[in-house]
Amino acid sequence: MLMTMRSGVRALIGVGLFTAAGAVVIAAGFGVQPLATAFAQPAPSALPAEGENPLPIRLLRPPANSLSAMAQLGRFVFFDASLSSSGKLSCASCHSPEHAYAAPGDLPAMLGGPDMLRQGVRAVPSLMYLERQLSFSIGPDNDQNENVDLAQLAVSSLDAPRVQKTADQANQSAGNMVPQGGLFWDGRANTLQNQALSPLLDPREMDGGSIAIVAEKLRNAPYASRMLQLFGPRLFNDPHLAVAEALFAVGRYQIEDRSFHPYSSKFDYWLEGKASFTPSELRGYVLFNDKTKANCGGCHADQPSREGLPPRFTDTQYEALGVPRNDALLVNQDPAYFDLGICGPYRTDMSAETQYCGMFTTPTLRNVATRRVFFHNGVYRTLQQVMDFYNFRDTAPEKIYLRKQGTVQKFDDLPARYHGNVDVADPPFDRHAGDTPAMTADDEADIIAFLQTLNDGYEGR
Repeated sequence: MLMTMRSGVRALIGVGLFTAAGAVVIAAGFGVQPLATAFAQPAPSALPAEGENPLPIRLLRPPANSLSAMAQLGRFVFFDASLSSSGKLSCASCHSPEHAYAAPGDLPAMLGGPDMLRQGVRAVPSLMYLERQLSFSIGPDNDQNENVDLAQLAVSSLDAPRVQKTADQANQSAGNMVPQGGLFWDGRANTLQNQALSPLLDPREMDGGSIAIVAEKLRNAPYASRMLQLFGPRLFNDPHLAVAEALFAVGRYQIEDRSFHPYSSKFDYWLEGKASFTPSELRGYVLFNDKTKANCGGCHADQPSREGLPPRFTDTQYEALGVPRNDALLVNQDPAYFDLGICGPYRTDMSAETQYCGMFTTPTLRNVATRRVFFHNGVYRTLQQVMDFYNFRDTAPEKIYLRKQGTVQKFDDLPARYHGNVDVADPPFDRHAGDTPAMTADDEADIIAFLQTLNDGYEGR
């Protein structure tokens, strides 16, 4: 049944993380619009001095509190490789803390299974910055849509007006009746607890075997006594309950441990007036939000909230971008196989909503410069390749896609009947073959320089 899961708290496990200490200063005339818009055509008084933010604000970050007993248990489970059939794979193996809780290498998908030789089917997404993620919905997750199931929302969306997604009207496009929220590339999980279950049992990943097998391993784990203290002496009498509670603890760990959402990038400190951009970084920031150029900010919203919550660099909406097929994925050796994102094959409740076939979530760009694999199928390994895709997908598709019998195979990782789902409306995808690309080589270099300011762990003045 296509029912939304929005009862109670709308965020996954805790919007209430952020303290309200201190006032937020957002200058009149700028509101929560990208400051880069002002830098593109600044008033003389607003010109940045040596790359500084002329309108600093105070960000409200999650507090650095001690972990609760529940979160401490979750940390043990998160790093426990014994829960896998190989005894070598834990949550942290694929979501490495040293790599922004994403994959540690450049494989298009991680290897797992009993012999650690089975390849997964998608690139590993980061687990960072999910503390404010809402449940999967079609259109805004608000009171108006609260009690409407997904099937009805999908029908309503067919004739709904759609605001073009540009950086200067990101607030308006946030109201579009399009899929948004949820976890995984296809949004099929709504809580961190449910998200953790899938890789635990997937035969290509941790390959836990069954709930009963995993529960028995938990019973014999060094932290089993902690579980009994938290959940009662009869916990292991019910294997499903034991596993559910362990994964709930993993979710609490991800919410409470600040390393999952530190907001400690150079960009964050620049927003607060505590860091300065280089000329290249500042140019890149302007280009990031320029709808005639990269227009990254149309989907990867960079403005803090009016309350001062730091930007997550995603609107959490889903897009069909038409990235090239990745032959390095073993599942793609079958020419009849296609990963359709929201439509399946790993999500099953939305298979009838074919207008969403080929759509995948918009990931955060925080720490993106630390990644070594990009897009859901891991087809690219560098940010330069990603920039070229955005620049040439429509203006010079022969640079992006393979040729077959002399014809460029555009959108070759999506069946032809779903090519109409691919975004050709939002810049820079509103161009055509032979048009001037949106970005020059220098533009791309500057944007990459800006993206590097989104890496956490900045140590500045």
